[in-house]
Amino acid sequence: MRVLVSLLFPLFLAAPAAAQPRATCDGYPRADIGMAKGYCAGLVVGPAGGRRMRLPRSLVQLPGGDWIVSDLGGWTTANGAVWRLSAAPGRPPRLTRLIGSLNLPHALGLGPDGRVYVGEMSRIFRFDPDTPNPAATIRPVITGLPDNRLHDNRHPLSKFVFAPDGALIVNVGAPSDQCLGADGRAAGPTCPELTAAAQLRRYAPDGRGGWSPEWTVIATGLRNSVALAQHPSGILLQGENSYDTSTRWAPFDEINVIGATGRHGPPDYGWPYCDAAGQPAPGWPSGDGPLGCGRTTGRFEAGLLLPPHAAPLDMLWYQGAMFPGLRGRLLMTWHGYRSTGGRLVAFETDSQGVPVTKRGARYPIYGGSPRAYGPGPAAEPLVLTPGWGATKIRKQGAPVGIAVAGDGAIWLADDKAGQVIRIAVDRP
Repeated sequence: MRVLVSLLFPLFLAAPAAAQPRATCDGYPRADIGMAKGYCAGLVVGPAGGRRMRLPRSLVQLPGGDWIVSDLGGWTTANGAVWRLSAAPGRPPRLTRLIGSLNLPHALGLGPDGRVYVGEMSRIFRFDPDTPNPAATIRPVITGLPDNRLHDNRHPLSKFVFAPDGALIVNVGAPSDQCLGADGRAAGPTCPELTAAAQLRRYAPDGRGGWSPEWTVIATGLRNSVALAQHPSGILLQGENSYDTSTRWAPFDEINVIGATGRHGPPDYGWPYCDAAGQPAPGWPSGDGPLGCGRTTGRFEAGLLLPPHAAPLDMLWYQGAMFPGLRGRLLMTWHGYRSTGGRLVAFETDSQGVPVTKRGARYPIYGGSPRAYGPGPAAEPLVLTPGWGATKIRKQGAPVGIAVAGDGAIWLADDKAGQVIRIAVDRP
């Protein structure tokens, strides 16, 4: 049995040398990010000043104002950690490592019981962050998820949301890029990985404060559902990272509205057979599979195109007080390293929280003019970080987790830079 190490030591990080009173964002050192008018970015935690988080991924704010941050630790097992972050304008941040020796911890959530929930490789657990020894309070919630070891599984990270009826909706990523054999060809007429992966599972509440070990598949054909969010209206949205190619402008990523299970089973969203535009994937050139690209249930009437290789990794609906113009909009991080990634964007939505499509919608790219999506439904976002692209003096951002603080500020984790960033109103 693995021993989880609880290291309760405070860690004070020195503010960057460039942090002068006249170069701040709402009290925090101003980050070198080109922001939309009226917004600024402040650096809460960065790599300067000794020890730091290696790959911060997700954030959740505790009722008292502190933050819990998951740290992947690296793409190897048993190097992850969970940290407690205390931060205030004009003061050095304080980091306390609560739990160590974790396997690829990613998703975080505050449960109905007030505990912090963590999506670790192969399981979800909960713990109490306010006890002297948080590691001693760990209790597994969902176990037996596929053993998503890197290189055995290209999408090893767990993501979950709490459904309005008390169920847990859990992502199980696909083990491969296109479900192909070593020779780059399909190994059979259908993809065997779909039996246990590339799906969303529903774990029903057991009536005793936990969840049943049995699950129901509510959606399949989803390569990687790390971006997952449920609107108060009941709508469940999924951000799809499509398969990888060397082609710059294909395939599109997408937003899927997860539909209800019908008489033929859960809705199928096409992976690995089809891309978001309804074209056969390279490894399945005839659109093989039991449904075929043109008849994939729940896909084309629900999917909205996103830029190719944008890599959506988190999303939520903004309901804070700091930015009235954003209220009700869907915020989304694009983590991709190509010219379409490295952004925080906001979509206008309808009453159910679904982004509003626009005829002739275009998507932004760094180093060029916006590019048209072409046929297919798409929404045009407000880009909150238009100047986060790579230049000679600025590295491209890699935002992952997103959260809204009690004061309405937007907090981000940038895993590539090892930073936590706070976006606020750019006050004089």
